[in-house]
Amino acid sequence: MLGDVLLITDMHREAAASILQKVLEIRQPKMIIAISGESGGGKSELSHVLAKELRANGILTKILHSDNYYRIHPLERKEWRMQHGIETVVGYNEYDWNSIYRNIDEFRQGKIATMPCVDLITEQVDQLITDFNPIDALIIDGLYAIKTEGTHLNVFIELTYHETKKAQVVRGKEPENEYRARVLEQEHKMVQALKPLAHLLVTPEYKVIPAKA
Repeated sequence: MLGDVLLITDMHREAAASILQKVLEIRQPKMIIAISGESGGGKSELSHVLAKELRANGILTKILHSDNYYRIHPLERKEWRMQHGIETVVGYNEYDWNSIYRNIDEFRQGKIATMPCVDLITEQVDQLITDFNPIDALIIDGLYAIKTEGTHLNVFIELTYHETKKAQVVRGKEPENEYRARVLEQEHKMVQALKPLAHLLVTPEYKVIPAKA
C-alpha cells in the first residue's frame, strides 16, 4: 500500500531471521508464505524485513498486500459497512478473492500481472504492473492472509489490537470512535478464528515458535 508507515524494530528483524530459517528448510520453487495478524501487529514490517532477508539469500520475493483487494472502494467502505452491519460484513468476505487467486496463479506461472495498490494518502486504488517471471517467492500479508489456499508456510502474529494501540496511534488506526472500535473487534474475532491454520506463531513478545499440531 502506497504511503503506509513502517515501524521496523529489532524485534521484527529477529522474528524475520527465525522465519527465514524455516523458509530455507522447506524451500521450493515459487514458494508462497502467508502472514496474518490483527491491526498494528506488525504484518507489513515483518513481511518487508523477511522479503529483504530472502533476497539476501538469493530468493527474490514480492509482497502481495491483501488489504489492497477489498471489494468496496476505501472511500465507500465505511458507509457500506454501516449500511450492511459491521458484525455481519466485516471479515474475509470483504476481499476480492478471485483477484487474489488470479495474481497468485500469475505468480506461479511467471507472468506479467496487474495488481491493485491503494494509495493511503489519496485513498485511490492504483494499478501496479509487475513481472513475476524472476520472482522466486510470494509473501501474502494481511488480516486473513493465512486463509489463502495453496500456501507453503503460514505465520500468525498473536498480538491483538488491544495490545497494539501505540502502533495504531502512530499509523492513524487508533479506534477514535465507535465505528472503528466495532470494526477492530469484529476483525479480532475473524482473525483469531484463523489461528489453527498457522505453522508458526509470533508470540506477543515477538518470538517465533512452532504452532501446536
